[in-house]
Amino acid sequence: MIRPYLPSDKPHLIELIRLNTPPYFDKSEEALFSNYLDNEREDYFVLESSGKIIGCGGLNYEKGKTEAVLSWGMIHPSYHGLGYGTQITQHRIDHLKTMKTAHTLVVRTSQHTSVFYGKMGFKLLEVKENYWAPGLHLHYMKMKL
Repeated sequence: MIRPYLPSDKPHLIELIRLNTPPYFDKSEEALFSNYLDNEREDYFVLESSGKIIGCGGLNYEKGKTEAVLSWGMIHPSYHGLGYGTQITQHRIDHLKTMKTAHTLVVRTSQHTSVFYGKMGFKLLEVKENYWAPGLHLHYMKMKL
């Protein structure tokens, strides 16, 4: 089940980022994620299985909502490779399509997940080595809706 984020979900999501650090996040990103949940979140969703939060991900908007950005997506490591990442990503894409204002979707990810996003239809446009942290490179990707 995918549902909108509630503030009471925050401790569970902080645990998710910790479980994914490393390799998907740097330790310094936990504080950024916490701030995002409190102050920068626009549309954000959690994914539950058997009543347990196992994933999350959001959308933020730029350029008058004609461009959207996938924000802070992650899946509990025990559930990697089971299709849940595809499910939460597709949910965000479908949500965005209902708004009918965004024409482009951006994801700023790392080398660890860029192949996944490529399979979802995103095109790699730029790589910046050691962007997030030493050994954690930015992969800037876009897709047209």
